[in-house]
Amino acid sequence: MPYVTRDGVRLHYERTGLAGRELVLVHGWCCDHRVFAPLVEHFRGTHAVTVPDLRGCGASDRPDDGYDIASLADDVAWLCDELGIADPVLAGHSLGGMIAVELAARHPRLPAAVVALDPGPITSTAEARQVFSGLAAQLEGPAGEAVREAYVRAHVVGGLEDEQARAIIDTMCAVPLDVAAAVLRGTVAWNGLAALVLCQAPLLVLLAQARGSNAPERLLAAKPDVRIGVTVGAGHFHHLEVPDQVIPMLDRFLCEIRANGAEAFE
Repeated sequence: MPYVTRDGVRLHYERTGLAGRELVLVHGWCCDHRVFAPLVEHFRGTHAVTVPDLRGCGASDRPDDGYDIASLADDVAWLCDELGIADPVLAGHSLGGMIAVELAARHPRLPAAVVALDPGPITSTAEARQVFSGLAAQLEGPAGEAVREAYVRAHVVGGLEDEQARAIIDTMCAVPLDVAAAVLRGTVAWNGLAALVLCQAPLLVLLAQARGSNAPERLLAAKPDVRIGVTVGAGHFHHLEVPDQVIPMLDRFLCEIRANGAEAFE
């Protein structure tokens, strides 16, 4: 397995595809690189595709700290530097979408563009922060394992086929509860609005539901040039449920980025 080591923490990644145009895929809460299989299969023919396992997840190390959004974004930026990845398109799902926006704000010279696939709350509401704070507290309680599985079943994997849902549940429930809770607390503390305002890279947000913390009007108020797409008939893992909708929208966005800034892909 390929690894890079940052401050004693080994970060696992997978890399495939054609040299040249760079695409970096960042997974969500308690997931790993495997959740991007349809995207990897499609884009490996036109891009060099890199998919890391975030710290605490997959085959990466599970240190005691570093689970706030800024630290996770710095991990991804550091990995790109170590691997010589320049001007990538960063595409993140769920938590990964939040990380990609934060990375663009903190490291504005790195990404050519950012894609957020049904991201976690960027312009977070008080209700969303309350939900995640409460879930983190419950995960740290005596029934933490049962609470996590019930939450994932009810709010995360709805819409997936049984086999896909079971694989996602198993993956998410394999992450230590203290890591899962620490990441949730990091999302509550994150100032997503500030990161969105500072994100100068072209941004595409693909939503499964156009309401709540990521309602289009909230995103557009902070970043008027954001591109927004909404999938139909799918849940949170829409890149797995309806890749026939997600991939064409990604393709169009990437073609537009190449047309408006081709030097970033050469």
